[in-house]
Formats: sequence, structure tokens, C-alpha cells
Amino acid sequence: MGSDRAVLNIKFNQDQGCFSCSMESGLRIYNVDPLAEKAHYDFDLMGSIAHCEMLLRTNIIAVVAGGSRPKFADNTLLLFDDAIKKFILELTFSSSIKATRLRRDKLVVALLTHIHVFSFPSPIQRLFSLETRDNPLGLCEMSPLASAEKQILIFPGHKVGSVQIVDLANTEIGISCAPVCIAAHKNEVGCIALNQQGTRIATASNKGTLIRVWDSVSKNLLVELRRGSDQATVYCINFSRDSDFLCCSSDKGTVHIFAIKNTHLNRRMTLSNLGIVLGNYGDSQWALANFTVPPECACVCAFAPHSAVIAICLDGTFHKYVFTADGNCSREAFDVFLDVCDDDNNLQ
Repeated sequence: MGSDRAVLNIKFNQDQGCFSCSMESGLRIYNVDPLAEKAHYDFDLMGSIAHCEMLLRTNIIAVVAGGSRPKFADNTLLLFDDAIKKFILELTFSSSIKATRLRRDKLVVALLTHIHVFSFPSPIQRLFSLETRDNPLGLCEMSPLASAEKQILIFPGHKVGSVQIVDLANTEIGISCAPVCIAAHKNEVGCIALNQQGTRIATASNKGTLIRVWDSVSKNLLVELRRGSDQATVYCINFSRDSDFLCCSSDKGTVHIFAIKNTHLNRRMTLSNLGIVLGNYGDSQWALANFTVPPECACVCAFAPHSAVIAICLDGTFHKYVFTADGNCSREAFDVFLDVCDDDNNLQ
């Protein structure tokens, strides 16, 4: 892939119906199903972009510059209004921005050691700031919808392997509730996710062998899922809209699909039935289904309607697989999304 087509980051929007593609040559936004390019911002406007956060399907997007030819500093968050094709706001921070999260009433910015929470959209005021342990990946998630059952923000806690939970429903300027933590893993947290309702938290460590699902209210562990036995970097975890299933992708190039409501659908190791001692492996829940994208290609994954899972890869490929309750998984669509032409000129 030429450097102009180099993809730096891919991110789904809050309902997983669109994704943004941050590139050395600017920014593109796509509809997932059917696959269609919805917006195309070239290098002259954006420069090279490190990451982008959409606000559902509205005309507002947040971008942070990066890559080899940035037009802006990496400590500046820019809000762009697609309706008028202009930047409408800049927020500058003390250090480089690692991640941004948006929803209709909140804006969250993660730096290496701090997370800042703002009211949004008008006026944009800083509600509070939280100090974190070093968070180079900018791990943070908030309940994606303002109408969600639980209004929470999650990010790595101060202790190794912990996840901190902040209640966003009870925040005023300068005031935040006492922190609540889940001791999720023995190793550093490597990936986190929240369901649409804000009631389930999924975590993986930087070892990447296990994914744990927690109840955000009781803080109890609901299910432990085994991605594999080899160490891996987990790139992405996502819940289905109804929270019945979970998918994850890693640097092994395989997307795993787990049942988290009807966990009996997940596979179990059967060697324990033969009297062979496998330690924890014998009790592990393995993926209900999985599929593999190009070897060791980084990708993000999410659910689409009708028991489909989408994988979108940094090499520019788009994969759609359909799975069944008995574990069958078959490819339904493949495309090179970078070659998909403009569908229309706005996000709506």
C-alpha cells in the first residue's frame, strides 16, 4: 500500500454503523452495511490524521493530527462540522492526546496520565479531570448513549490490572464521585469495552489470553472467556447491541465470537473428560465461532444485524462473516474499502 493510502487508525462510531479511517492522506468515513464511503477529507484540509471520533451519525467529528505529515499539533483536539466543511473548535492540552470519546452531552479526552471530561456541545466546559496511571494506549470508554441505563466512564485504574469506574450521572463541575475499581487482571490492562447499556464491561490484559466480562453495577465477574493460550495483543472488543454476544480481534489475525448470555453455546475443552489435567484450560470457555483475516493484520471488529460480524483491517480490507448458534461461520462479503467510491457528500 502506498504511503498516501497508509491507514493509521480505524474506529467504529457509537452504534457501530459507521467507521472512520484515519490516514496519512487525510480522513475517510464509511457506512458499514452496506459498505459505502460517506465522507472524504483530503490531505490539504486535514493533513495526516492519527485518530478520529465520530458523534453517532451527526455532522460533528473530532480529530487529532499525527502520522508523518500532520498539519496540527498532536496535543490539539479539533472539532469539524461536516455541514459547513469547517473546523469549529480547537482544544489544546498539556501533552499529546491519546484518545477522544464523544457523545451528545459529553466529551472525554485521554492523555498519558490524565483524563479530562467536558460538557458538550455548548458550552464546552471542563467538568473534572482525573489522574491515571500511564495510559499510552489512551484506554477509556464511556456509555455511548446519553439514554443508556448506566452512565459510566471506565479507564485503567492506578493499580496494575485494575479498571476504574466513574459515574457520569452524578457529576458537577469540579465534583466527581469516589472512584470505584475492579481488579480485572494481574497484568496491565490492554483493552476495555462497554456495552450500549453501560451495564457490562469487558477487559483484556496485555497478555491477551483471557477476556473477562463484569457487571458494572455489582462489579462481579460474569464470565471468563479464553481467546487463546498464546500471548497476543487484543486490538478490539465489542458487544452486540443486545449484549448477547462479544467479539474480539488480536494480532493473531483471528476474530473470536463468544456467547455471553447463553454461555453454554461456547466451546469447552473436552480433554478433561479423558482424565488429562489441563489446569484452568479445562474449565475455560472458548469461542463459539471464529474467522481469520489476512495473516497478523491489525483489525477492529463489531457486530452487524442478522448474526454478522464485521472486521475492518489496516490493510484496507473489509470482511463480513455470518455465524450461527452451533458455531458455523461463513464469509458473506469481502471488499477493499479504500477502493469504494464516494456514496454522497454528507454523513447524515
